[in-house]
Amino acid sequence: MTLFKNFRLGLIHMAVAISLVPITSVLNRVMIHELGILATIVAGLIILPHLLSPMQMVIGQFSDTHPLWGYRRTPYIAAGLLLCVGGSVLTPIAALAMDASFWPGLAFAFVAFLIWGVGYNLAVVSYLSLASDMSNEGQRSRTIAVMWFMMITAVIATAIIAGRAMEHYDPALLVRVFFTAGGIALTLGFLGLIGLEPRGQVSRASERHGAREAIGAVVSNPQARAFFVYLTLLLAAILGQDVLLEPFGARAFGMSVRQTTQLTAVWGGATLLALLLYGFVLSRFISKKAGAALGSSLAALGFFTITLSGMLHVEALFVPGIAILGFGTGIATTTNLALMLDMTTPANAGLFIGAWGMADAAARGMGNFLASVVRDIATSILANPVAGYGVVFMLEGLILCVTLVLLRQIDPAAFRGEQEVSLSELIAVAGDA
Repeated sequence: MTLFKNFRLGLIHMAVAISLVPITSVLNRVMIHELGILATIVAGLIILPHLLSPMQMVIGQFSDTHPLWGYRRTPYIAAGLLLCVGGSVLTPIAALAMDASFWPGLAFAFVAFLIWGVGYNLAVVSYLSLASDMSNEGQRSRTIAVMWFMMITAVIATAIIAGRAMEHYDPALLVRVFFTAGGIALTLGFLGLIGLEPRGQVSRASERHGAREAIGAVVSNPQARAFFVYLTLLLAAILGQDVLLEPFGARAFGMSVRQTTQLTAVWGGATLLALLLYGFVLSRFISKKAGAALGSSLAALGFFTITLSGMLHVEALFVPGIAILGFGTGIATTTNLALMLDMTTPANAGLFIGAWGMADAAARGMGNFLASVVRDIATSILANPVAGYGVVFMLEGLILCVTLVLLRQIDPAAFRGEQEVSLSELIAVAGDA
């Protein structure tokens, strides 16, 4: 596959990311802080794509054997983009409807977020399948690497632009920001999609694996079981802050919508910097297991720093805490993906990548929802919203400390011999997940 086609695939990846960022960096804060909706309800709506993630395997298998108008992936990607963007632009309208009349608004919000979730899963599995179809085994790492970097760039840029547009909360402006982001996402997505897939493209259906096979591959190996328990806890702790970080900034420090939206850019930038730094420099001097411990320790330090900033009401600690959390996340993600590859063989690599995807989706959903439940309960008991957030961030830091203990029990060498893993391979697995 040529670099130009790779770039066009990346445009589709960027489009989906652009539809996602306003929800997880703007709308979550507005719903919880400005509209006063319980964090548990907000998280329950936002995690719908993760709850629907098992449908990706069904969609992937279906598109393998049911081409439309001679195309195996294009119609499914197009439908996914339309649903994803359509649902996304409806979410702020639904949030405002909840504020006006809660129960009818909640029903509307459920439908809007459900449309977004279905579209997200449909688009993601279809364009990753297209990437697999259009690239051979030797090209796939580069293909996903380009797509992944384009996606991260889109996340950071969207957060910065949306933050500048939303200096202060205004309902009409909120809706305009979402419609503008949706229009840009559709434009980029269809610029990348139209004419990209050759008519009559042959699918590599034999490379696909079902959920039962992926689960069986993990359950049958003691080291793999231990690793995935560790990995699920790690991801749930690190990703559980997705819904709460921006509302915390607003509640604890009175930050504007623009300021809290920039937090996504700080976190994403630090994560990307850490990935590059470890991939090109630190990996030469630090083993994967030591790197995973370092990443978890830094992420825990980030959570403790954020908690301390709220307890002491010191805003100067808050953004550095987020940067430390992002940096630790980048190192932890990179090194744990490398450990994951150490516990695969050519015969079962696809199975374990599928299992990683399920663990990632389950951890995101569980982490976000449980963190929001704990925040609401702690806020009610302590009668202090800032303390409620602090309890969540402290618990997430403590869970990361627990994963450090679990990590000591993981022995990749017991599963297979150590292998060298390139940066592009790490990014490829991240993209697949």
